[in-house]
Amino acid sequence: MVTIREEKFADIAAREALLDEAYGAARFAKTSERLREGRLPAVGLSLVAVERGCIVGTVRLWHINAGIGHDALLLGPLAVHPAHHNRGIGSALVRRAIARARLAGHGAIVLVGDAAYYGRFGFSSALTGRLWMPGRYELDRLLALELRRGALADAHGLISPAGEIEPKPDLNVLVAAVGAAPNALVRHAA
Repeated sequence: MVTIREEKFADIAAREALLDEAYGAARFAKTSERLREGRLPAVGLSLVAVERGCIVGTVRLWHINAGIGHDALLLGPLAVHPAHHNRGIGSALVRRAIARARLAGHGAIVLVGDAAYYGRFGFSSALTGRLWMPGRYELDRLLALELRRGALADAHGLISPAGEIEPKPDLNVLVAAVGAAPNALVRHAA
């Protein structure tokens, strides 16, 4: 039985391995990644699907500015392990993410994805015609869903990252953790 729950810190390695398997290194070149890098996902909106203790699916939502003066969330990446495709896990993750975002009071969700797949959840390109992404993407794949009527009314402009910035690791803590002096690390790196 598959259960969907909020992602935990201990899930990170398994989630990253799942994303690597689903998308490969190409996932880091996607325009949507530019909106996620260096940011933390929206609180309470990182979900995983678990079966027998293994992560079999994942989805996250991220804060963005959908043009000028319109706060929204970016959905992605959504991934399901290939051995678990066609079981409704991806749909369940999307539905749960939408429900949690609505419950938390967010107004809209934007994503880059397949209109045929995401259309069943209410996503369409009708609300994104005057928005654009920072990089290459296919116009017909830029989709949005209003969780609150009018949340993207008159939305226009560049979609940009928002939300909390990911904290940078403290180099002194890392050096102390491996038990090496900074000079030793520099010598080995050279």
